[in-house]
Amino acid sequence: MEGIEHRMIKVNGINIHIAEKGEGPVILFLHGFPELWYSWRHQILALSSMGYRAIAPDLRGYGDSDAPDSVESYTCFHIIGDLVELIDVLDPDVGKVFVVGHDWGAYMAWLLCLFRPDKVKALVNLSVPFRRFDREIKPVDVRKANYGDDYYISRFQEYGEIEGEFAEVGVERVVKEYLCDFPVLLPKGKLFKRPLDEPITLPSWLTEEEANYYVTVFQKTGFTCPINYYRNLGRNWELLGPWVGSKIKTPAKFIVGDKDLVYGMAGMKEYIHNGGFKEDVPSLEQVVVMKGVSHFINMEKPEEISSHIYDFFCQFH
Repeated sequence: MEGIEHRMIKVNGINIHIAEKGEGPVILFLHGFPELWYSWRHQILALSSMGYRAIAPDLRGYGDSDAPDSVESYTCFHIIGDLVELIDVLDPDVGKVFVVGHDWGAYMAWLLCLFRPDKVKALVNLSVPFRRFDREIKPVDVRKANYGDDYYISRFQEYGEIEGEFAEVGVERVVKEYLCDFPVLLPKGKLFKRPLDEPITLPSWLTEEEANYYVTVFQKTGFTCPINYYRNLGRNWELLGPWVGSKIKTPAKFIVGDKDLVYGMAGMKEYIHNGGFKEDVPSLEQVVVMKGVSHFINMEKPEEISSHIYDFFCQFH
């Protein structure tokens, strides 16, 4: 794609694939589920033309990056370990970069700022806000209580189960269902709302060629390792005990679509807008809610998101 270069970097005992373009201060883009470096294609082209070195890895378990077999290899500490070493390789002189995250990438970016604030100049996160650690509420249990056994996070917990059901449906159908209309309920025997013989009409922001890029990659890799991130929610909750009460002090900007499934979760709007978010992230400088926009905000509104990123990071040169 238009001068984007690809290479493998050895970090934290595994090989991580990165896509990069441009020269200047590094912006590290972190993707979510079920995505790849490719989800940042618009931002890579835009920000590299604005004087930045834009870099997007496939996170461990995704795409061309290594995918360790064990579920336990996908805790937050493993991912942050990858990112810290990656930053040191990408910016050996300073070891500090700008970061942009979406979905799971946003979750990991918040934790990167919490664990290693010395590595992040400033942060723009999309879709997923930082949430304080509640030692009384286990993350999987509360979601099951709120949304039931068919909720996707509940269904992802049993190793191999959802992968078998996805295999029956086919990778192409699964990928396109997620990119078009991220399904939060996955009933057994009828995973998706649309009948399987009903064609999927892609949204205006996603071409058939772009969708097929994801399909081709996930046909090669499968979904197990990406789903292992969800299988570590409980383990992460245990590991994060020492950081209860800690706050994010990295300068941050948060952007979410008002149609995003995360924004619609119980209590989320109140947390974001009524002071809780700002209390946990004192350096939060701006919250932007984009009207009529859903979960894959960086692909749905690429020019607007690139402008938001540029405008914010310009303050920290």
